[in-house]
Amino acid sequence: MKKARGASSLLLLRRRNLTSAAPSLQMDCPSSFSPPPPERYSYNPTLRWNPEVEEYFNAAYGADHFARISKSLTHPSSYSCIRVNSLKSTSEAVIKKLIAILNERRLKNAAEGDEVPKEGSFLDSSIRNVIDSRLLQDNDTPIGTSESLSICKCPYPGLDNVVFVKGSGPHMLRYDIQPCQPMKEVIVSRKCAEAVLRGAQVYVPGVLACSSHVEKGDVVAVSIAVEQRMSNGGWGVGFTRGTVLQGLESDPHYHERNGLYIGQGTTSLSRASMFRVSEGIAVEMTDRVYKLPSFYDVLEGEIFLQNLPSIVTAYVLDPREGERILDMCAAPGGKTTAIAILMRDKGEVVATDRSHNKVMDVLKLAAEMDLTCIKAYKLDALKSVQRTNGMMYSEKTDSNNDESDIAAVNSCSSSFSTDVKNNIEMEKCGINATPSETVSNGKSDGRHLSNAAKRKNAPRHRNGPGRNQSLGGRVESSKGFMPNSFDRVLLDAPCSALGLRPRLFAGEETMESLRNHGKYQRRMFDQAVRLVRPGGVIVYSTCTINPGENEALVRYALDKYKFLSLASQHPKIGGPGIVGCCDLFGGKYVEEWLTESESELVQRKISKEQPSVWKECSLHFFHHNKKQFIIFGHRDQVEDNFAGKLTRYPCSDSLLLRSCVRCRMSLIYINAIIAAAEAQNMVLIL
Repeated sequence: MKKARGASSLLLLRRRNLTSAAPSLQMDCPSSFSPPPPERYSYNPTLRWNPEVEEYFNAAYGADHFARISKSLTHPSSYSCIRVNSLKSTSEAVIKKLIAILNERRLKNAAEGDEVPKEGSFLDSSIRNVIDSRLLQDNDTPIGTSESLSICKCPYPGLDNVVFVKGSGPHMLRYDIQPCQPMKEVIVSRKCAEAVLRGAQVYVPGVLACSSHVEKGDVVAVSIAVEQRMSNGGWGVGFTRGTVLQGLESDPHYHERNGLYIGQGTTSLSRASMFRVSEGIAVEMTDRVYKLPSFYDVLEGEIFLQNLPSIVTAYVLDPREGERILDMCAAPGGKTTAIAILMRDKGEVVATDRSHNKVMDVLKLAAEMDLTCIKAYKLDALKSVQRTNGMMYSEKTDSNNDESDIAAVNSCSSSFSTDVKNNIEMEKCGINATPSETVSNGKSDGRHLSNAAKRKNAPRHRNGPGRNQSLGGRVESSKGFMPNSFDRVLLDAPCSALGLRPRLFAGEETMESLRNHGKYQRRMFDQAVRLVRPGGVIVYSTCTINPGENEALVRYALDKYKFLSLASQHPKIGGPGIVGCCDLFGGKYVEEWLTESESELVQRKISKEQPSVWKECSLHFFHHNKKQFIIFGHRDQVEDNFAGKLTRYPCSDSLLLRSCVRCRMSLIYINAIIAAAEAQNMVLIL
């Protein structure tokens, strides 16, 4: 009886706790814990810039316009862009295969219970059907079924081998928050977070801090530690890797992480293991702010995931079958393989990079796509022109040497027409020569050398694992190429990368570093001018929004090489470039850009779906020495809440409907939702 009465008493006590939940909650919660505001667990980052750099960009774009660009850079694209290997397949065939793969994944996840639609996360199936049918009717392109993500061909004319896969986001997520208990979470580095926003998992090296008592299989929220200004004037996260999180305001960067939550996932390792091992997945993301399908190991050799501006760069180069083309700074090989495919694998594509492992990546990708016309070499872009008669056509950065530079180019051009084939053969012999980095083999001058001395002086092979842990393999080193030995040259120059996205921090760039990037690119460009034959083409591409590395380089090329002039190019999918000049900080920073007529031959693009900053233009020789020079600056695709072309002024909706197919698709999508909702007597609050 006592046991029964005790049980009854216990049951009564529980009922009282339930009926008086509110006061009990207040009494049982620790005094140090207070529920965070709802907006804390959201994704609303702000991109921080160096004050002088921000002033410079405000002068170039206008304050309001640059603020919108800066906001757009913090978000990933809602599209995945896929380039189809047209030598192996077609866009139509790839679309059918991808739809089948994505539907199979969806069914598998549903069977395993991993994909459970949340309230408000998916539209009603009838609404989705209406949307898909409207998109199909208005755009006349294949769209994925309502059971999968929308897949369609690129709407821009001439890009028939490009496929878009539509993702979704940003989503408002529901995090696993328990009453009176701080949520378990993991803080990741800024670079790790940028990769996660593009679809990656959280890997061990990216984890900086973790809540205590986290075990394998726990659900954790993932937040970002963005660099903050330190007391010494530098930037850093301000805490040691392995820090224990308590869920309290005393945690590192607690308030700074408001609005910097990118999703939640399931831990693959315990907290102790995360900071003990050096590699592997730490958190497998199950719910993301942005959801893009993964195409890792999907249709290898048949498709390649690549940003649309990078694809267009290869088209602008306009490679022809049988030509000899140079891709400077070629890694990881996306543009190189795109060029080879446009040439139908007929001709020669020479790819160079100064990193051994990156050259290996190019060769690996070429082999994966079964391309035989690609030859990759280890070579510094600043040493691309081969030494001739003991001298090298070296790059010069001093403006006083402009006349000698031009004389060197003209001298190269005049000799090309009579002996170009011999030059190319001589250059090929130079490529296959013994690399200059090989050390002496220790011949003995008649003296006996011990085995230890022989081992010490033996050549050291530099083909082992490098910084990116690539496996070893032999690559050829080049001593450079003969002048005027290429029909077309692509220079995808190293840059400030201020157009790569998503980007969560930009404070490390200063006006001095931006100026140095421009100087470095001019030196490489000088090499490219000497390598292209008369009548040939140079394409220069960047991944930055910095006018000093784009319009200013065009100005430099036009002023220094008077035989260059602007010309048109195809495809053209953007608006004009930036006009005028910049004079800031009391005359300490002066920069000239383009004239009105020149800007019409340069492309810059911003749209609602992809407010990307693109540039492309072409120049050619006057008179009998004709060379073409094409500029194409590109960025990753951008998603934001505004529409317009980046012409320094946003365009109107009417202009948007005429000029941007993808923006038009967005408006059709919204109208379809409204129409479907009205058909079901639903009210939408927008």
